[in-house]
Amino acid sequence: MFPMTTLPSERATVHRYAHRAVYDRATIDAILDEGMVCHVGLQTDRGFPVVIPLAYGRSGDTVYLHGSAASRLFRGARADGAEVCMTVTLVDGLVVARSTYNTDINYRSVVLIGSATEVKDLSEKRAGLELLVEHIIPGRTADARPPTDKELRSTMLLALPIVDATAKVRTGWPNDDDEDLLLDIWAGVVPMRTLYDGPRPDPQLRPGLTEPAYTTAYGRPAVTAR
Repeated sequence: MFPMTTLPSERATVHRYAHRAVYDRATIDAILDEGMVCHVGLQTDRGFPVVIPLAYGRSGDTVYLHGSAASRLFRGARADGAEVCMTVTLVDGLVVARSTYNTDINYRSVVLIGSATEVKDLSEKRAGLELLVEHIIPGRTADARPPTDKELRSTMLLALPIVDATAKVRTGWPNDDDEDLLLDIWAGVVPMRTLYDGPRPDPQLRPGLTEPAYTTAYGRPAVTAR
């Protein structure tokens, strides 16, 4: 199915459904590169955990997270000793089993645990934000207005190293019990994929401007097996 290379740390080791765990970086990177939205959780200084959705981008061994400089979550995530948990999930299909117990979902996911550091240098922050935009809409940074220094200062960019990371993958057919295979009940898989409609122009768009090719032919890089 997927190769397994170096063993992860104990906290990144999958124990439940361990046969679905994938630890090689090629698979982890491919899932991160195909996704657009992650969920990041941490324990707040107010005594309760918080999980929020964020846009992200990857460069080599680092994931960049973008948010407001006034964000309580981001201020907590950058604190010394604080750790965050980031997850990305891609849904590939509905697994329709003969029993409700064995009904499942084909998916690919990544869980990443670590300490995030704030990117303070404006040049590095600018490059990181461009990377994030390019991850979401490849080709856009060459056309769009770059952020001003004021806009950069109002934005916080966190760098999260890809160290303790685990992928988990479910593919294939229903895992029905042997006795259920004789039941007159349909079973199979309903594949799922994301479709993108053609771009719609902003009502305030200046006349004569046409859609760039990266919007009319937009799609995500489906680079892992389904």
